[in-house]
Amino acid sequence: MIGYAMNDQLRSGTPVGGDVVLLAQGVYRGFREGAARLEVLSGVDLAVQRGERLAIIGASGSGKTTLLQILGGLDRPDSGHVQVSGQDIHALSERERGALRNRTIGFVFQFHHLLPEFTALENVAMPLLVRREPRSVCMARARALLARVGLADRLDHRPAQLSGGERQRTAVARALVIDPQLVLADEPTGNLDGRNAEQVFALMLELNREFGTSLVVVTHDPRLAARMDRVLELSGGRLSGAASAASASGAASAFGATEIARPGGASPLET
Repeated sequence: MIGYAMNDQLRSGTPVGGDVVLLAQGVYRGFREGAARLEVLSGVDLAVQRGERLAIIGASGSGKTTLLQILGGLDRPDSGHVQVSGQDIHALSERERGALRNRTIGFVFQFHHLLPEFTALENVAMPLLVRREPRSVCMARARALLARVGLADRLDHRPAQLSGGERQRTAVARALVIDPQLVLADEPTGNLDGRNAEQVFALMLELNREFGTSLVVVTHDPRLAARMDRVLELSGGRLSGAASAASASGAASAFGATEIARPGGASPLET
């Protein structure tokens, strides 16, 4: 399988072929809980090609969100390396890391994290405004993307005036406004009902094809995982499997059932 070969290459130090946008090697991360230490990531290796669509599945508390945050430079590994567009993101200063994220990585979270005091247009333009690009350019780009996601008539609405699906589509537009090479999405439809979840995810896949952006999605939804190019399972602190999307659907279903049965909800490590 592609994923096994890729991981074998990473572990052996063999250069990975193709146009790799995201490369993680030997990533470890643990947390201390009282006197005990919980190892969440235990040598994660991963390579994502340009334009690839990858789903990461796993049980609640397995560390999927922790991994995604490390891949995006929002958290630091205890050891290991993460390269985004050829740059070791954790070797950069905080300022340099923020600049790299602003140029190359779009984020979509389960909760939209839109700024409540700003309009949809201003929220989408914000990453460009932070870059200090001309305001007219920022607004024009944001307006075009909001129209592309079907919100041309919601430009001046604040988040509280938008539906759940509209807020998440605004978040998708914000992630794409910088024309990123990579989009990291953490349960992007987890807060939506079935109809809105389908619409938002279909939009993300359509925009992935249109923009040629690599897409890494953490999900418990087997229907979403089955539509990706590749599916990896995070278990025991490592990524494995790279099952075909179709066969991974059954695994994702099992994880979904486990989630419902687990008392107490998601692990704090997943937040």
